[in-house]
Amino acid sequence: MASLPRPAVFSRPFFEQKNRAFWILQAVGWSGYLLLRTVSSLSNGLSFTALIPLVIESIIGYCITLLLSALYGYFRTLPRLPLVMLSIAALVIATLIYAVLDAFSFSFIKLDNPGINLTLIGATLFLNFTVLAGWSALYFGINFYLIVEEQIDQLQALESQASSAQLAMLRYQLNPHFLFNTLNSISTLVLLKQTERANAMLSRLSSFLRYTLANEPTAHVTLSQEVETLKLYLEIEKMRFEERLRPHFEIDARVAKARLPSLLLQPLVENAIKYAVTPQEEGAEINVLAQLVGERVRIVVADTGPGLSETKTRLNLSTGVGLANIRERLAQAYGPDHRFDTGQGPGGGFRVEIEIPFQLEEPVKEAA
Repeated sequence: MASLPRPAVFSRPFFEQKNRAFWILQAVGWSGYLLLRTVSSLSNGLSFTALIPLVIESIIGYCITLLLSALYGYFRTLPRLPLVMLSIAALVIATLIYAVLDAFSFSFIKLDNPGINLTLIGATLFLNFTVLAGWSALYFGINFYLIVEEQIDQLQALESQASSAQLAMLRYQLNPHFLFNTLNSISTLVLLKQTERANAMLSRLSSFLRYTLANEPTAHVTLSQEVETLKLYLEIEKMRFEERLRPHFEIDARVAKARLPSLLLQPLVENAIKYAVTPQEEGAEINVLAQLVGERVRIVVADTGPGLSETKTRLNLSTGVGLANIRERLAQAYGPDHRFDTGQGPGGGFRVEIEIPFQLEEPVKEAA
């Protein structure tokens, strides 16, 4: 069942300006009290002239509660025990003052011989205490509510910052490993005096880094952007492996604009190059498939390498970080609403299958 919306008076925007909210509640509260007393008196047959004491009573209560609000505001800065004791004492004293002033105004208007006596004070004491106690409870209740809301907002902000920091850490964890391999290849080409190929690889590396670093580390990109990034990466690797590296893409046009964490698939392709293309003289195919399955996007990265049986030990030692990185990023982005499976492909080789919700809107930050 969907939860009912909170009244506007208890929503955060109403209390964004606390002073303004206080004066509105103060005016509405005492106006409502005066209206309630007036209706009650008229229904009991009293004349309009009998309403004068009620107006004076409401004005006195309004002024006394203003003083109480100032005292309570100061008391809230004290430890809990002094806060409770001083608040009770202030409430008792305010009730006595309210009762004395209320009794005096009543006797001045209604009695031939105005004066204050214990009978009049006792007659108004209970009602005055009830009104001020209710006002005090409402005052502390609203302030407690605001403190809780503020703490919730701070906690959510901290959780968001922690999540963003973790996502950024996981995202940047990929760059050093890739950069090391690429720069090592460029260095090898320079040593072999293949300067044209080295320059070409360096140019493609700069394009890849420019493309990837333009996006926020916690941003989501479209699947088409992710594929373009993979193609930039594969162009660099193609300089090393030439015809031994045979990538194939099969992307359903319906999921081209689906969003996913940036550079999510690059470690999987890098893994396939390392364990399928590199150890085999004939190289291997790397197939990237993306399709729409119901309301979810299924992405498959598979290779025609030696498969899990021959690479199991090496996968655990070398690519555990990459696979764990992807698992963490998926968990951060989608919680339990995703699937990440690895294993042997139907025709051999290694296969990774990811299934995520089909989202067209950026859930965190818009990518550049």
